[in-house]
Amino acid sequence: MTATSDQPSASTQRTLISVDAMGGDQGPAIVVAGCSASALKNPDISFILHGPADTLEPLVAKRPELKGRCTIRDAQGVVTMDDKPSNVVRNGKDTSMWSAIESVRDNEASVAVSCGNTGALMALSMIRLKKLPGVNRPAIAVLYPSTNPQGFNVLLDVGADVRADADDLLRYALMGKSYARNGMDIERPRIGLLNVGTEEHKGRTELKEAHELIRDAADEAGFEFVGFVEGGDIAGNAADVIVTDGFTGNIAIKTGEGTATLIGSGLRQAFKNSIWSRAAAFFAYTSLRRVSKRFDPSNVNGGVFLGLNGTVVKSHGAADARGVSSAIKLAARLAESEFTHRLAARVASAKPTKETEE
Repeated sequence: MTATSDQPSASTQRTLISVDAMGGDQGPAIVVAGCSASALKNPDISFILHGPADTLEPLVAKRPELKGRCTIRDAQGVVTMDDKPSNVVRNGKDTSMWSAIESVRDNEASVAVSCGNTGALMALSMIRLKKLPGVNRPAIAVLYPSTNPQGFNVLLDVGADVRADADDLLRYALMGKSYARNGMDIERPRIGLLNVGTEEHKGRTELKEAHELIRDAADEAGFEFVGFVEGGDIAGNAADVIVTDGFTGNIAIKTGEGTATLIGSGLRQAFKNSIWSRAAAFFAYTSLRRVSKRFDPSNVNGGVFLGLNGTVVKSHGAADARGVSSAIKLAARLAESEFTHRLAARVASAKPTKETEE
């Protein structure tokens, strides 16, 4: 491997973000509102909004902060959550999602953001943007609440591909390291490999092989490898980046979401149980609000597609305007750091395994 810099560089040009306005569950008005909120917070970004012009034009006209900073790209088709990715790839050229990805492919925009169908978005991104040299399987990385000083860990893959061999996991580690540096300002990220135990003799053969590959790459690639970590460490402070296959990662993140929903529901029921519990809720309101904000997915909304010739941020389908704005904030940060170029250099620096060479 050769040493490669992952540090952001200063940019004086306005960052252009391509937004699929039709992907969210709550409609284009929420997406436009999210763009508006982002425009107010960051004067250095502008947008290309993709969707039916007759729908978007009146929505944008109501937002004076978008004047001169938003171009509408007419795209009449819409990808629904029920559409099969294969069908979108074959027949989706007139959709807002396709148009949004195409702007990145043509180097018109720096990054694309969509709240739409995850499978279709990944399929289109792979077909239109292509994979980076050396990447066999792209990954989706998310920020997971943790007890680390930065408040979050990077978890990948969470569903781009249910399979991953040892070489894939090595590249996930390199991509996760680059994301942690550019997206979270962690100079030397600690990387852990998810397993059923921390002992080196545990786990499947590909995990043991990946352990060796990641360990050997750590010093030259500029990260610390902490070895195997367990499920409890995903929200802990043992590592900054947790590497796993998409099958396990997707189950882990959805289990976490379901557990958080269960606890929240249980607390609401408990505080309504009696007049005394209602009084306790009143006095604990400020603390409860602080905890709620800490774990609110709207504040860290956005999964990043890693391993492609272009940056794509997947916002949650049910995101509100604040959630869309958070995804745009993440997209702008990665674009301004020239993340895709740095990631490409980092992945290319990885020594191929024997299987890859063959």
